[in-house]
Amino acid sequence: MSYAVKEAFLTLQGEGVQAGSRAVFLRFAGCNLWSGREQDRSTAQCNFCDTDFVGIDGPGGGKFANADALSSHVEALWGEERDFRLVVITGGEPMLQLDKALIDALHARDFRVAVESNGTIAATPGIDWLCVSPKAGTEVVQRSGDELKLVWPQPGIDLADLEGWDFRHYLVQPMDCADGQAAVDAAISLVMERPLWRLTLQGHKIVGLK
Repeated sequence: MSYAVKEAFLTLQGEGVQAGSRAVFLRFAGCNLWSGREQDRSTAQCNFCDTDFVGIDGPGGGKFANADALSSHVEALWGEERDFRLVVITGGEPMLQLDKALIDALHARDFRVAVESNGTIAATPGIDWLCVSPKAGTEVVQRSGDELKLVWPQPGIDLADLEGWDFRHYLVQPMDCADGQAAVDAAISLVMERPLWRLTLQGHKIVGLK
């Protein structure tokens, strides 16, 4: 199959347990919870998204005919170093496009494959690190993985329900919103009240990385 990529670039992973790791960041175009158009934001299932995932016009973006072409593109962005290769695949919603052929092609080039998903589509087999970020009011079918990352605050989220899912790490991330300090305070309060959770920040924004 072909793949529509909004952008792809070499950077440091900015969020979660693997924050600070050198990685190729691969953002697929398209999402199943929001069209990406501002006029649709108020009625979207996810209306707080801070990401542009529309089109294929970002740096390193484009249309890739097959898994070999896209994995070769990822490898070119990483460079010749063979050790500690990491690609972080996100969107939008990456499970709309991510298939076993691409995962196998990336593994063949020695990449660990990390994925960030909203969890409403079952994860493709073979992923090395799965982060699920649930959105209030959606049906999350992927309730296991490596990392649960909750953007907070989100009215309507049942924390007790999430805590019964099967994840190795439970992280809460302040929402990037107009009242950012209130979101930070709310996230800290959650962790202080429920010590299963850990605070994570968007480090790439703090240090000025894309």
